[in-house]
Amino acid sequence: MLKRMSVVFCGVAVMLTTAGYAAAQTATQEAKDKTKAAAHKTADATTDASITSAVKTKLLADKTVGGLKIDVDTNDGVVTLSGNVRSAAERSEAVRLARNTKGVKSVTNKLVMDTAATTGHTDSDGKLKVEVKDDTKESAEKVKDASKKAAEKTKEGAKKTSDAVKNTKVEVKDDTTPKLDKAGHATKGAAVHAKDATEDAAITSAVKTKFLADTTVGGLKIDVDTNNGVVTLTGPVKSAAEKAEAIRLAKNTTGVKSVVDKLKIQ
Repeated sequence: MLKRMSVVFCGVAVMLTTAGYAAAQTATQEAKDKTKAAAHKTADATTDASITSAVKTKLLADKTVGGLKIDVDTNDGVVTLSGNVRSAAERSEAVRLARNTKGVKSVTNKLVMDTAATTGHTDSDGKLKVEVKDDTKESAEKVKDASKKAAEKTKEGAKKTSDAVKNTKVEVKDDTTPKLDKAGHATKGAAVHAKDATEDAAITSAVKTKFLADTTVGGLKIDVDTNNGVVTLTGPVKSAAEKAEAIRLAKNTTGVKSVVDKLKIQ
C-alpha cells in the first residue's frame, strides 16, 4: 500500500514539475516576442524620423522648392507631403526629391497650389478649383500712368522746341541781309541755321518721347542733345540691353544722321 502511494506521489511530482517548466518556457518565449516587437517598433520609428529629416533637408537645400512651407511626415516608410507650393514645377520637384530619398517606400502628395496670381478652393466633390485673379484694372492704371508721363514729357519737349524756334527767329532777324558767295549767289546763311535748329529740337523731342514710351529704357534718366542731326545720349543705364535699345531707338528716329553714345552702365 505504501509502495503504491509513493509511486502516485512521484508521478504527481513529475507532472507538476513538467507543467511548471512548460509554463516557464511559454512565459519566456512571450517575453522574447514582446521584446523583439518593441525593438522592431523602435527601429521603425527611428527609421521614419531619419527619413523625415533627410527629405526635409533635401527640400530646404533645393532652390526650386520652398522647403520652409512644406510639412513632411513619415509612417513605416510612407512619406506624406503637405503645405503650399507656388507652381506645378515646384510640386513635382518636391515629390521627386522625396521619392529619391533612401528608405522611402512611397510618397503621398497633399501639396496645394498657392500662387500670387491664383486662389484655390475645393468644391463639394473635393476637387481643387483654381480661380485666376483679374488684374486688368491694375494693368490699365499702370498703362494710364505711363501714358500720362509720356504726354507730360512730350509737352515739355514741345515747349523746348517752341522756345528754340523763338530763339531762332531772333537770330534770323539779326541776319536778314543775304550774303553772296564768290559766284555772286546768295547764301542760305541764317535761314539755314534757323531751319537746322528747329529740326534738331524736333529730333530731340521725338527721341525723348520714344524713350519714355519704351518699357526697357529708363527715359527719365537719359539726356538727349541734337546738333545738326547728330544725337548725343548721356546718363546712366541699368544694363547693356537697355543701352543698346536706347541707341537703336535714337538711330531709327526720322532726321537722325548718327548717334554719339555716352551712356554709362551702373
